[in-house]
Amino acid sequence: MAHVVIMGAGIGGVPAAYDLRKALDRSHKVTVVSSQDHFQFTPSNPWVAVGWRTPEQIVVPLAEPLRRRGIDFIAQAVTQLDPTSNRLTLADGQTIPYDYLVITTGPKLAFDEIPGLGPHGGHTQSVCTTPHALDAWAAYQKFLEKPGPIVIGAAQGASCFGPAYEFALIVDADLRKRKIRDKVPMSFVTSEPYIGHMGLGGVGDSKGLLESELRQRHIKWITNAKILEVQAGVMKVAEHDAKGQATETHELKFAYSMVIPAFKGVDAVAANKEMCNPRGFVLIDEHQRNPKFPNIFSAGVCVAIPPVEATPVPTGAPKTGYMIESMVTAIVENIKADIEKKPATAKATWNALCLADMGDTGVAFVALPQIPPRNLTWAKKGKWVHWGKIAFEKYFISKMKSGNTEPFYEKYILKALGIVRLTGKH
Repeated sequence: MAHVVIMGAGIGGVPAAYDLRKALDRSHKVTVVSSQDHFQFTPSNPWVAVGWRTPEQIVVPLAEPLRRRGIDFIAQAVTQLDPTSNRLTLADGQTIPYDYLVITTGPKLAFDEIPGLGPHGGHTQSVCTTPHALDAWAAYQKFLEKPGPIVIGAAQGASCFGPAYEFALIVDADLRKRKIRDKVPMSFVTSEPYIGHMGLGGVGDSKGLLESELRQRHIKWITNAKILEVQAGVMKVAEHDAKGQATETHELKFAYSMVIPAFKGVDAVAANKEMCNPRGFVLIDEHQRNPKFPNIFSAGVCVAIPPVEATPVPTGAPKTGYMIESMVTAIVENIKADIEKKPATAKATWNALCLADMGDTGVAFVALPQIPPRNLTWAKKGKWVHWGKIAFEKYFISKMKSGNTEPFYEKYILKALGIVRLTGKH
């Protein structure tokens, strides 16, 4: 009997657990270990931060749905990972042995790398977690009582730019609905070399499309930006040229700010330097296995992927839902193969698909593969994207509750976009 432990219960971890339980004989044990007792639908956090969603609408308690599927669940943080003895130590002191480990923890948020950044002890808000988004909503309500300048953006080293754009445009739409947009100057600050780079080297005409959207909504921007420090009501930003030389320093006043930080690996994983890169992300081969410890697999934001290209201010490569789904599928197939004494053959496709909400419209981006040159680059704007993301939210949450995690991106979104034939999959 093999014991497969999944470390983390997010968009990668929960589907991995369900799919492993479906793929493996019941003689094998599947256990999920998470610091939280619930799944949170992270893509909806920008809506929580403006009051368009409540946490209860996007959170799924996990104990019961996992139990129904025959999956053990332990709501405890992992404090130590010992890959040489195949054992986890949890916050309550218990130890969990494993035969296979799947790391899907997501990232550690590196607010500490910039003085004054972040929601706890800092001066900026976050939409990276649902509790952060709820705090951001509380701060936003206070802001609405006394409107002023807003600064939104993504810090140096960030690899998740979509939520920053989404939140800026959602806030714009919300302020227009409240008839107070004219009282709120807005600025967008990003480490990207140009608007619409997205950590992907651009997708189609994402540069022109998003620049046009920001202009239309009277949102000023600073690219090649490095945030030096955040004080109460003031953000100090160094703007750089194409060679990475600082050319100008800005002091941006704000009454409200939200910034996506850089990511790192979580402490228990990053402590094992032989299996991680210097940022603490898990090194993987083409089959999602760690080269040093081949019984350890990883998927999602916590895996090490090099930047798509060098940029004047550091940026990282995003890991989108479509890519994570593909990684999980490969992991499940390869663990099953190893248990059956067969070689690993499954590989993730590493394509990028993003539905970016803009409050009253949206943009869909597709990059196949994620890293250029690509077989397909596609970007379209329309209100249908806004409604599509709402439908996606409802569908995904229902699947987390039911345990039916069929390949959603492959089967539904790509088909809906009319490009299945271009991927070679039907």
